Amino acid sequence: MKITVRSAAEADLAALLVLYRELNPDDAPLSGAAADAVWAAISGQQGRTVLVADADGTVAGTADCVVMPNLTRGGRAILFVENVVVAGGFQRRGVGRQLMEAAVRLGESAGCYKVQLLAADDAYVHSFYEACGFKALAQGFRRYVE
Repeated sequence: MKITVRSAAEADLAALLVLYRELNPDDAPLSGAAADAVWAAISGQQGRTVLVADADGTVAGTADCVVMPNLTRGGRAILFVENVVVAGGFQRRGVGRQLMEAAVRLGESAGCYKVQLLAADDAYVHSFYEACGFKALAQGFRRYVE
């Protein structure tokens, strides 16, 4: 299986929505118009790259990356990674690892001093990120806004 990681295009939107349903199956689906509007906002945002892993012509995984300018660390930015998901049929086949390697390269090319993400409280997910070279160095906090 040949895996290619690239920036997502508008033509990938339907496949991304399928992947996000795997990530968050309880979410209500977006209407086509809403998804198009959100995609337009995402694709127009400076420093934002949605990566997709293409496995033999199928979008098998994705990672959403945002470069955040920063006034510390000598002005070096931070790359945040969110919404990482690999389709169930493609897990444990190198797709996730290639996505994370591409995210790190994206951070390097943007001059970032670190790549940061939050992970679910799941031992398998933690071991995956550790195998990709990430270290659990801080405790994350979040507050959902309704």
